[in-house]
Amino acid sequence: MKRIHNPIALVAIILSILMVIQSVPAWAITISEEEVLSEKFMREAHKRFTFIDDPVIIRYITTIGNRIVKVLPRHPYKYRFYVIKEDRYNAFAGPGGVVFINSGLLAAMDNPGELAGILGHEIIHVYSRHLSDRVDRSKQIGIVTLAGLVAAIALGVAGVGAAANAMAIGSVAAGQSLALAYSREDEMQADQLGVKILVEAGFPPAGLASMLAKIRQKQWVDSQQVPAYLRTHPASGDRIAYINAWIDARKGSLPVSSTKDLAEFHWLRTRVFALYGNKNEVLDTFAASVKKRPDDVFANYGYGLVLARVGHYQESLRYLKKALAHRVFDADLLVDIGRVYFLDGQFEAASNTLEGAQGINPDNADGKYYLGRTRLALKKIPEAVAIFEDLLHTNPTHRDLMYFAGQAYGQQGNMGAAYYYLGRYYYERGRARQAIVQLKKAVELTHDAKRIKKIREMLKELRSELARKRSTGNQ
Repeated sequence: MKRIHNPIALVAIILSILMVIQSVPAWAITISEEEVLSEKFMREAHKRFTFIDDPVIIRYITTIGNRIVKVLPRHPYKYRFYVIKEDRYNAFAGPGGVVFINSGLLAAMDNPGELAGILGHEIIHVYSRHLSDRVDRSKQIGIVTLAGLVAAIALGVAGVGAAANAMAIGSVAAGQSLALAYSREDEMQADQLGVKILVEAGFPPAGLASMLAKIRQKQWVDSQQVPAYLRTHPASGDRIAYINAWIDARKGSLPVSSTKDLAEFHWLRTRVFALYGNKNEVLDTFAASVKKRPDDVFANYGYGLVLARVGHYQESLRYLKKALAHRVFDADLLVDIGRVYFLDGQFEAASNTLEGAQGINPDNADGKYYLGRTRLALKKIPEAVAIFEDLLHTNPTHRDLMYFAGQAYGQQGNMGAAYYYLGRYYYERGRARQAIVQLKKAVELTHDAKRIKKIREMLKELRSELARKRSTGNQ
């Protein structure tokens, strides 16, 4: 799907999302209203940005994030962590407990403390309700100005040019200058509370300082890599100095990363780089690595992953199996091997390997997903349907699951379910016209009252969306 990076369109999107809370008296915003705002925000974000839905990566980041969240005092949010496929150095917190990090920033990290530092900083933004409080306290700020504030964050994610960011900041300046003062205070509070919760969660706080230094260096080397709105916040040098002074005052009493923690983080970063970095650059890098260190587990793992990306499946299997010799009971690595067998059309080998992965970790959703697809390819339709039904219950938005569930139900002859899941697939991806076609067929063939109600709600929303686009000429 083509991703939209037009800054004016993005501001309009954020504006329409903020209209959800426009009717709230005196701009007060409750937790439940923030959750509605968050749902709208996430749906629009999924339409326009490329999310990395890799379960291995998301599981690792969520584990680090939840370790930090666990030490927070009582809070109302269910935190969710996402990775956006974007090289620019950025991370931000959205409404309702959502935290985003760019893959480029993730790949630039050297240890788990740096990841924890960035996540801790953003978690504090959520915990302190910086976005919602700005709405609540700035009653005199109009919705257009507020749209500029939120769009400034989102524009950084979109990776658009400095002119677009200037446009967003311009709307802030045209409203009330105190809005940026809140931003400065918010950033300092996120730093101050962030280092404290990092220590309580068992992470070295130096990770936050080192990541700020990297972002600052990137800003000097390539100003386009860092959104302009970040340069209106407190100077990174001041923030780094504060964190380092805080650390110096507590020398000898702060946690450090273990060797095991470092190895697992390096495994994660290898995966991010191999699967989501620049394909040609990554291929050359790992080819050189395995030539220099033929027995290195990380080099073999990365090279095997990127070889699969370029369609060299037999070579990919060779290097992934070399990595497996060092991690025999790694279910995620077995799933990678099973996936490559599947892509190579070796369905029986894929089935055996994926079943082995399930034996080690029955809860591995990615393994189940490819096992279901393998059963579908082998025309074992009842088995494929059973696997997809189990996944839909526990992982209702997992990757392209809805599409293949629709295919499996169709081959089984259950056309009501087939049209329903194909309709949901297009709905979630913002393809309104295709979704409407499928859902109209689904409602005619469905007998479940709850599902019929849900289908009609989706159809109503999709038709309103198309009507809105027609009225604005944006089709």
